[in-house]
Formats: sequence, C-alpha cells, structure tokens
Amino acid sequence: MAVRGLRRRAVLLDAMGTLVELEPPVPRLRAELSRRFGVSVSDAQAELAVKAEIAHYRAHLDEGRDESSLRALRMSCAEVLRQELQQALGRNLPGGQSMVDALLASLSFRPFSDVVPALTVLKDLGLSLLVLSNWDVSLPDVLRRIGIAPYLDGVLTSAQAGARKPDPALFQAGLELGGVSAEEAIHVGDSLREDVAGARAAGVAPVLLVRKGGDDPAGGVPRIRTLAELPGLLAKQANQN
Repeated sequence: MAVRGLRRRAVLLDAMGTLVELEPPVPRLRAELSRRFGVSVSDAQAELAVKAEIAHYRAHLDEGRDESSLRALRMSCAEVLRQELQQALGRNLPGGQSMVDALLASLSFRPFSDVVPALTVLKDLGLSLLVLSNWDVSLPDVLRRIGIAPYLDGVLTSAQAGARKPDPALFQAGLELGGVSAEEAIHVGDSLREDVAGARAAGVAPVLLVRKGGDDPAGGVPRIRTLAELPGLLAKQANQN
C-alpha cells in the first residue's frame, strides 16, 4: 500500500551506472582469448580492444531490436573487437560466432550494493518501478540474471522504443507502460545529458545519482549519492507540498 501523502506513483530508473555496473572486462577477455584461441594479450591491448567494442556498441545498440537483429549487433561488435586485437597482435584471429562467444563471456554485469535494499523499500512504499535505458533488447534478461527483475514492474529499452535518451519519447513510452502521468513520476539516473535533460523534456522530475566519478548536478537538480537516499528524498518532497 502506498504511503499516505507520497506525491509520486512511479520511479523511472536508468540501468547502467544507476542499477548495474560492468565487471572489469579486461581480465575476463584475456582469460577467454587464452582459453579459446591460445592467444596471449596484454592488459593494454585488451583494454584498447574493449574500448573500441564499447564505442561501437553504444553507437549501434538501438539496432538490437529483436533476436535476429541482436545476433547481428553482437556479430558486428565481435568483429570490431577482433580487428582491434589483430592490429595489436599482428596476426589473424578467429571471427564469427567463436569471437561473439568470447566477447559475451567477457561481459558480466552486477547490481550495485545499494540496489536491492533500495528497491525493496520503494516497493514497500507502493511505488511502481520501471527501468528506462539506452540498451538493446537483451536488458530484461540481464536484469533477471542478476536478480533485479522481481522488484521491477517493467523494463523498456531504447531499442524497443525506437528512441534513446535524452529523447523524451523514451520517457513518454515509459510513462505509458507504467500507466502514470509525468507529474506522478520521477526519473533517477547518473547522466545530466541523458537522464536529467531527457526527463525534463518529458515533464518528469529528475533526480541525479552521483556515484563516485559521476556527473555533478547543475540547475538545482536534486542529487543523491546512493539509492538508499531516494525514499527520504521522496518523503521530503511530499512534506513540502
């Protein structure tokens, strides 16, 4: 049951940097390359290859709209990884599905330590919790694997919506998914450009999560340093109105 006087009905949440983080991929990639192909690469070589793959993924993530297009996206990402490694090593490496498998085995996500306790409290407050993220269609599977999915009422990615943050269309689609108005929701994320600007453009009140090394707030944006602070912020806002 919702807490009496609480203004909001829904919390929209960013994924990467807010709910989840990528475990260091360089050691995992080095191990996978050695195990699968008998190839030894340095940390620096692996890091450059990973950075190139991530840049390619971020530019093309919205292409992963369904199972078929997701396979194609992963194949293109693996090819970028392969080419970078080949350039560094001066030798040919296997491509195709074998490199896709090595890449996927190198990428492992985990929730931040404050996530499950905070989501538990927010659910107890009667709030609907929806994830809006610039991600391909695989995000719901990622959230299931790391144990976050049971706390969520919906997940919407930019690949599914056909719009990525800061485009307000993604936020509007999230509001429709949750059956709430912009005034009844807040959005929590760690990016001024994507989360704060996008939420404001959609008429949704933003909250900036500033973890270590995150963006600093501007323009009077409410700021929290951990999701554990969010219920208190919501209660404070309710008392001010």
